[in-house]
Formats: sequence, structure tokens, C-alpha cells
Amino acid sequence: MIVETTTGRVRGDRGAFKGIPYATAKRFEAPTLPKPWSGVKDALEPGPAAPQPPSRLEHALGPMPLPQSEDCLSLNVFTPSTAGSRPVLVWIHGGGFSSGSGGQVWYTGTRLAREADVVVVTLNYRLGALGFLSADGIPPNLGLADQLAALEWVRDNIAAFGGNPADLTLGGQSAGAQSALALWSSPRANGLIKRIALQSAPLGMRPSTRDEAAAATEKLLEALGSSDIRTVPVERLLAAQLAVPGKPGSIEPPFQLVADADLVAADLIEAAPPGPALISWTREELRAFVPDAPQETIEAANSFFTSDRLAKKLDAVTYRFDWQAPGNRFGACHCVDIPFLFGTHDVWAAPMLEGAPKGLEADTRLREVWAAFLHGTRPAHIRPPKLP
Repeated sequence: MIVETTTGRVRGDRGAFKGIPYATAKRFEAPTLPKPWSGVKDALEPGPAAPQPPSRLEHALGPMPLPQSEDCLSLNVFTPSTAGSRPVLVWIHGGGFSSGSGGQVWYTGTRLAREADVVVVTLNYRLGALGFLSADGIPPNLGLADQLAALEWVRDNIAAFGGNPADLTLGGQSAGAQSALALWSSPRANGLIKRIALQSAPLGMRPSTRDEAAAATEKLLEALGSSDIRTVPVERLLAAQLAVPGKPGSIEPPFQLVADADLVAADLIEAAPPGPALISWTREELRAFVPDAPQETIEAANSFFTSDRLAKKLDAVTYRFDWQAPGNRFGACHCVDIPFLFGTHDVWAAPMLEGAPKGLEADTRLREVWAAFLHGTRPAHIRPPKLP
């Protein structure tokens, strides 16, 4: 299966096209269009993940085995057919702005694309200090600029994969959902997004101010010593990044969105224009971070992931996801809804899923809700997943 893109032809397999370059960028520079290629590029494997330390949720999600590279700006397309013109879901992965990849196996979009009759796009973007550091001569929010470049690639190319660029939902989970809200709220993305879908967005976390971002950068430079941040080996940069503390008593990362009056508003909810939205959270978000915390602490923490202000401002459908693997200490935690959306229980051996019955990938109920939303229909009701 071969498709023509604006930079060259790509060969996929059974509707999956993986590792397609959508941009390129030197360290701490804005993304630019990739260099065109001749012949046909095999798009059979996901591209490398952005450089990152182990996820702080590895104990709940399991490790990410993908190779890493600073040359990481690629995306993956899953389509039921290259003929026709379907709604498009562009999915931004989570990971606290410091870990993750759109190429992780649990984001495989084949089932969701087929059952919802949509084109699914997942993507990589720069993370941590490489994507969200702010300093003199270094633009802030480079990771978000990468995401915007991916949206522009989708606008220019997705019709060749059977998608309708004018019918695009921007979705994501956790930091990916917060990124989706930032782009929805930014004039820079005008005309690219028709609706948004937010899973476990940390809506109680405001973007960093310039001063807060500068303080995090100063701590990073202290950890690097005399090394030049632009040329230091990436392994040393990641080690220095781990030495920068987050906000005391919070799960907020030190490197995240920075309010810049351009891509990122100081108040993402206030800046959000009206429009259709699907907003959800899990019953016990915090258990992915602190599995043994008291129940009252877990319940109080959900205010970090919910906002009546956003739901009321947008034409929003909201739901809470309550399922948990029987007897599992992580409960209905942050990220537990992801495999239900993508139908990837059969390829994801996560500690938070231990004890779950076999065959959950066949439960289509959450995908039915998303399918209705992606096709512009307000879901009438949301039924919980039923165990096989």
C-alpha cells in the first residue's frame, strides 16, 4: 500500500503507516519541513521516541522499549482505507511533557480506526528540557510547535490516506490533553481543529510563567556546570534534567507549557473558544502516582484533573471512567482508560492491568462513544465496559 505525501511516497502495511517524518529540527530550534526523499520510503515501524528518562509512571504502565533520538519528529497513520474522506483523530500522547511516544504499542490505532471508521494519527514531539525549556535565544514551547507542525502536515496530507482535513478532532491524554487544549486556545491553530477530546487533562495546572520557566532553566544549567546546553551529549542533558525539582507537593513537572502570549495562553480555559469537546477523567487518577495513598487524598486530587469552568464554556460531553482490574492496587487510575479507547489490552502488559480478564480488547463501548463524537454526534449515553 503506497501513498503520495508532500515530501515523498510511503509504503504502509494493512492500513498502518508508521514513522513518517512530518518535520525536522536542530536542538532548541523551531521545526521545519523535512527534506523530500526519492523512491518509496518504508513506513512499517514507528520512528524513535524523543530523548527521555524512564517514565515516572513506569511502575504502573511498564517500560517503553522504543529507541530514542533527537531526530524524532515522526507520526503514524492508521486508516481503514485510503479511499473516501473520513473524520480524523490526531492523538497527542501523555507523559508529563517528559516521557512517552506516539509509537508506543498501546497507541496502535488499527482497531479504533476500523471500528470508528476514522483515520487515526499519533505523533512524537520533543520532551522535557529539549521541548519545553525557556531561555534567552531559545523559543519556549518547542514541543508544542512540533505538534502544530504535525497538524499542518495532516492538513496537507491526510486526504491521501482517506481522511478529511476539515473534520479533525485533536485529542490526547494527560499532558497530551493539556497540549490539545493549548492548541485549541491558540490563534496559531485556527482552522486546523474542529473539536477536541481530552482524557485526564491536568486542568488544574496552569502554564508556567516566564519567571518560573527561567528558574527551572537556571537549575538545569547549574546541574550541567560548564557544559554548553546546545552541544552537551543528550545523556548528560537528561541527567541534569532529573536534578531539576518540580513544584513541591505537586505532580507538576519542571518543564511544561510556558505562557508566551503566542502558542500558550496564561489561562488556557479563559482563552478557549467555544466548540464541541469530549472531556473525561478516571475515578482515581492519583493512584498511578501514589497507589497506596488514602482514599480521601485520591478523591481530593481529582480536582486537579477536572474543571466545571471548561465544561460549561465548551459544548462538552463529560464522563468519569471507573473500571479497574479486579484486586489491582492501582484501581481506576490515570491511564487505565487508554487501552479501552485503542483496544490494545492484548498488546499491553501493564502492572495497572494485572488481574484483568482476557479479551477486553473486544469491548467496544468506549470506542463507540468516541466514534459518535468523532463523527459529530453527541453521545446519548455512556455505558461502562462489561467484563467478558
